[in-house]
Amino acid sequence: MNAATAESSKQRPREDLEVFASVKSWIFDLDDTLYPHETQLGQQIHNRIHEYVAKTLQVGPEEAERIQTDFYRRYGTSLRGLMIHHDIDIDDFLHYAHDIDHSPLVVDPLLGPALERLPGKKYIFTNGSYRHAQTVAEKLGISGHFEGIYDIVAGELVPKPERQTYDRFLARFGIDPANAAMFEDLARNLTVPKELGMRTTLIVPKGATAIMGGSWDLDARKDDQVDFVTDDIGRFVTEVAEAIGA
Repeated sequence: MNAATAESSKQRPREDLEVFASVKSWIFDLDDTLYPHETQLGQQIHNRIHEYVAKTLQVGPEEAERIQTDFYRRYGTSLRGLMIHHDIDIDDFLHYAHDIDHSPLVVDPLLGPALERLPGKKYIFTNGSYRHAQTVAEKLGISGHFEGIYDIVAGELVPKPERQTYDRFLARFGIDPANAAMFEDLARNLTVPKELGMRTTLIVPKGATAIMGGSWDLDARKDDQVDFVTDDIGRFVTEVAEAIGA
């Protein structure tokens, strides 16, 4: 695995990035991937889901947190757990969970131009909602660079890291995984892409070289499923574009 943190990126040989030369499809997760973890949008969504669980199931804060964490660990998203164990309104959940303040988002001056330089098509592949993905992309000034957005509804409510949702995504857009690259903030969501032959890049918080998430995320982190690690996606994609002569 190649680290691309602020400290180590200068030492990474450009030749390493030439593995992206054959990529024709560039697939990006949304939250904590296309924007920095430090914006805390993910925490806002977490808090909204916590409120939804407490209100809908009529439980206290501690029990709501336990249920939310349990469902996330077992099913990949709290939504899927709520669907399996409780009769909830899916649209209501998605609207409530993503009704957040997007003002912390700022345009990355490197990311838009770097995406423009990459050859082929770009996609957003998220466990969140289409509307949320649209809003985030617009706030970041990069919405025009993407061929499509594939959200949890398009995936028939089956989240990453389930294999079937990757298969549906690839079939939907006619993507050959051997000529694709995926960028994600959760290592466990890169396992299937790596098995399918994609180039994989893990996005981590500034200054970090590992996921700063729950223990289940740390346990799922395996070097052989991650080709590159970066804490600055704008700079990293710029370096990729330069390395492949784009």
